[in-house]
Amino acid sequence: MDPTHTVLSDTRRRAAVAFIFVTVLLDMLAFGIVIPVLPHLIEQLAGGGIAKAAWWVGVFSTVFAVVQFAFSPVQGALSDRFGRRPVILISNLGLAVDFVVLALAPTLWLLFVSRALLGMTAASFTTANAYIADITPTEKRAAAYGMLGGAFGLGFIVGPGLGGFLGDISLRLPFWVAGALALCNFLYGFFILPESLPKERRTPRFELHSAHPLGSLKLLRRHPQVLGLGVVMFLVYLAHYVLQTTFVLYADYRYGWGPQAVGFVLMLVGACDGSVQAFLTGRLTPRLGERRVLLAGMACGIGAFLLMGVAGQGWLFLAGIPLMALWSLSGPPIQAIMTHQVDPSEQGRLQGAITSLGSFAGIFGPYLFAQVFAFSIAPGSPVHLPGLAFVLSALLLAVGTVIAARVTAHTAPLAGATDIPDADAPHALPHDSSH
Repeated sequence: MDPTHTVLSDTRRRAAVAFIFVTVLLDMLAFGIVIPVLPHLIEQLAGGGIAKAAWWVGVFSTVFAVVQFAFSPVQGALSDRFGRRPVILISNLGLAVDFVVLALAPTLWLLFVSRALLGMTAASFTTANAYIADITPTEKRAAAYGMLGGAFGLGFIVGPGLGGFLGDISLRLPFWVAGALALCNFLYGFFILPESLPKERRTPRFELHSAHPLGSLKLLRRHPQVLGLGVVMFLVYLAHYVLQTTFVLYADYRYGWGPQAVGFVLMLVGACDGSVQAFLTGRLTPRLGERRVLLAGMACGIGAFLLMGVAGQGWLFLAGIPLMALWSLSGPPIQAIMTHQVDPSEQGRLQGAITSLGSFAGIFGPYLFAQVFAFSIAPGSPVHLPGLAFVLSALLLAVGTVIAARVTAHTAPLAGATDIPDADAPHALPHDSSH
């Protein structure tokens, strides 16, 4: 028996995993729904045209990332002290309230405050990941995190399309629907979700000094492998911002793709990414081991961004999308390996630290890639390569791959894996069928 996870009956575990999957799906769906309409609502309330609205959209995005960076460790630490269930439920209820306020906000400043509050309550992903670590045996965590990745992808596919449809009816309607989804999720969890962290495994008290980003990063520093993989996660998050920041402008500049074409491409990205995480991670990891799947996924990401960066024609860019989907194989093994190294009572803080890394990347990542893209297409630029930002992402992933290979060199294969130890990991433990 694995002492690091909570023993639940098969029925209760299935119900719990289903709820966490639905939580992530509905949260991502709720966020996806407002993507097509939030800039237009900001434009309506700010006045001054598209240029002014674009400036405010950037401010909103940065503030959201900063608030989430600050509050993700707080949610993680609270869940370590009081349990996962109350934190998840309060977060879902808070999301519902925030979306309703966004739907009603008559002024830009109230919209701004609501968006900041949304950053505080949107960290339920942190506790959801900790919940999975609580109830899932170590050898099955990569597959479980892959399923959560599938929920992300599915929400990303459906959300923006639904939001655009609802936004054509009324600009505020998507916010009402997002709030209703969050409220349904709260009610579902209130009646269905069991607690995953027993009282004897909780931290004895809530420590404020560890419930902030810098304090949570101390947890990573205590474990060299976790710290190294934390750096890899940061580089992965940072590289991903090239899509959110420059893809729309890049596709228009280089391939002449309009909003409809871009929407279809984003749906394809979400479908491929979700399929890989949901169906391939759980099958490949037990056979190949976490380390090999991690490194193979990173290599695919490097190839995808290089191909997208140099692609002179749209069809060649599209050819990089399946490769980019395979890049998502790297995320679940990174998460799984990190959870193996941390005590059960610290899983919430670990996930809070990981979420903070993503939020930190979101603070300056968009600005970085926007400036690189602008530099690459400027008339007097010494390097006229419109895809330079994508090449930069490939370089970031290359650095991350080197770090990942070094810090996981002595990681044993998963129990149940059928491979022999990696050739470059002479001290890895051989497969032991007795585990």
